[in-house]
Amino acid sequence: MSDDAAQHAQADQLKQQGNDAYKKRDFANAKDLYQQAWDTFQDITYLNNLAAVHFEEGDFDKAIETCNKAVDEGRDRRADFKLIAKALGRIGTSYVRKGDFDNGVKYLQKSLLEHRTPDVLAKLKDAEKQASEQARLAYIDPQKADVAREEGNTAFRQGDFASAVTHYAESIKRNPDDPRGFTNRAAAYTKLMALPEALKDAEKAIEMDPTFVKGYIRKSHVLFAMKEFDKALAAVELAAEKDTAQAHTKEITQQFAKVTQNMASARAGESDEQAYARAMRDPEVQQIMADPAFQSILQQAQQDPASLQQHMMKNADVRKKVEVLVRAGIIKTGPR
Repeated sequence: MSDDAAQHAQADQLKQQGNDAYKKRDFANAKDLYQQAWDTFQDITYLNNLAAVHFEEGDFDKAIETCNKAVDEGRDRRADFKLIAKALGRIGTSYVRKGDFDNGVKYLQKSLLEHRTPDVLAKLKDAEKQASEQARLAYIDPQKADVAREEGNTAFRQGDFASAVTHYAESIKRNPDDPRGFTNRAAAYTKLMALPEALKDAEKAIEMDPTFVKGYIRKSHVLFAMKEFDKALAAVELAAEKDTAQAHTKEITQQFAKVTQNMASARAGESDEQAYARAMRDPEVQQIMADPAFQSILQQAQQDPASLQQHMMKNADVRKKVEVLVRAGIIKTGPR
């Protein structure tokens, strides 16, 4: 056996002893044995193992230092690219554990360039997600959000609605927990006739704060622009219900009048058949009318109109469905 082979065999024996100590979590002894293995024969496997111990001990800086040495030595000695990839992957993971996601992502990407494995790929995706979230949180600044929102208001008043959208988007990024950014952007989107986007923003504001009256008012305005008058009416009615302090009474009253007047004009002269056909174009109405239990309630009401009131008093879901059909014009009379 050559001297190199003998030294390699001796080093592997030390590595195996180190592995045994590692499994027992005898990290002090494992480190000493892996270091002896490296000193005996320069195979970067031993450095990778040594770095693993540092990692388990939570000494991530030492793990990074050891892995960097493994990479440098591996390049010089033309080591297996899989071993170099392993060292780079552990550097990346160590940075992630330190909360340095940018460097974590960088080194995990380097590892994949050397050798692609599902484990490192999964770690990279997780690190990228955490890096993105860290950047998002670092960007939050309520004071700067207020500045951006006011810039949006200025652009809106000047009729520059595209710029207003940009400023409101910035205010949302700076303070994503403030529903005002979403209702303001919904208003700008409405002016640009980007109505699906406007509706999404209005609904997001309501989702964030179900008591935010302006969210319901804005939603009503958007639905009105979409000529969804029955839904616009439902939204403004909810606004009135939520406005317990009556801080928005004037705006709600004006919107209610606008919606009901336009609804009446749009439906003037409609026959029952035309009203039914129009209403049934609404997926929500379709779903209600397809409900066998609700159909039974409607059939009962034809024989006993008072029964509908009783059902509505006992069941909030039935009440909601009846109100939808009243606004849609399918039920012409009944409790509102």
